[in-house]
Amino acid sequence: MSRPPRRLVFLLAALTATGPFAIDTYLPAFPAIAADLGASDVQIQQTLPAYLFPFAFMMLWHGALSDALGRRRVILVGLGLFSLASMLCATASSIEMLLLGRALQGLVGGVGMVVSRAMVRDLLDGADAQRMMASMAILFGIAPAIAPIIGGWILHFFAWQGIFWFLAGFSGLMLLACFAWLPETLAPAKRQSLHPVDLWHAYVGVFTHHRFRRLALANGFNFIAVFIYVLSAPVFLIRHLGLSPQSFAIMFIPVVAGMMIGAALSGRLAGKLSPNRTIVWSYAVMALAAGVNLLLNLSLPPGLPWSLLPLPLYTLGMALAMPNLQLLAIDLFPERRGLASSCLGVIQTGINALAAAVIIPILCDAPLHLAAGMALFLSLGALAFRLSLR
Repeated sequence: MSRPPRRLVFLLAALTATGPFAIDTYLPAFPAIAADLGASDVQIQQTLPAYLFPFAFMMLWHGALSDALGRRRVILVGLGLFSLASMLCATASSIEMLLLGRALQGLVGGVGMVVSRAMVRDLLDGADAQRMMASMAILFGIAPAIAPIIGGWILHFFAWQGIFWFLAGFSGLMLLACFAWLPETLAPAKRQSLHPVDLWHAYVGVFTHHRFRRLALANGFNFIAVFIYVLSAPVFLIRHLGLSPQSFAIMFIPVVAGMMIGAALSGRLAGKLSPNRTIVWSYAVMALAAGVNLLLNLSLPPGLPWSLLPLPLYTLGMALAMPNLQLLAIDLFPERRGLASSCLGVIQTGINALAAAVIIPILCDAPLHLAAGMALFLSLGALAFRLSLR
């Protein structure tokens, strides 16, 4: 297959990042939103699962719709609706209205992430697909990491509503770019039925496939092990480390750097090391980072730079594993790549949503608890991958 143009690679990467980017852009504005809307800290925290649960649920359908209707059409409609939902958030006058806007954002926020992965496999095979997924993983990793930095600086110059107007404008620009440059990659002859019985059998086939389930859990647990720090950033950085909302870059820039290096390394290793061997090496890197993180938190009080040092090493290992885990899972269902990508995203986002609703409020009370959470989730991810090899 011919290599896709660089513009298309960047566009697919940006689509992958759009939904995750919207998860935490507004984290630095939590205190301002609470004060303006008269909401409690708990109510503001619940705007995260209000986004993530619909995000996870609708990811079940984005891929199936793209398998039936075509990739391009589903992406264009999703981006348009996401822009409108962001405008609703920007004009919210109560916490209930903001929760509704976040839920509507979540319903369409996963379109780009699901469908773009399927488009990669429409276009490329083998090592070429791994390289492209690695390139996309760089931006996928960057998005939720730099989002709070951008949100913090928007908050510095504008009210909190400016963050959601920014998201509306960004998704609107993405809509225009996709309308102009995004091709259709799924030929009409390869499209699948949306008949409920066909879909039911397809979903059952994916979710009951042991190897798929274990690969998806490994991918999800690896990600949440560090994402707990992202979701806890307002407490971890401001309360425990004494930083300002404009200082989020102190954590997020190193985290981004680790992801970029890991994803780039994954692309360089494509075709040289097998996917399974690459994943094993990535777990060694993540285990080293999680172990050092625990030791530092046990022996030293919270502070800079030691509270942050293990994070970029962990994200390097995570980004090294992510493209391989995702491709191994999607390739199990070559006729239903969109639906398989949906199911992969549902499992990852479901883990994220449960963590935001239940686990983060427990772990964010102390940096040591976050370090223990990282080690626990990494262990679960390693176990799931080990079982997938059987």
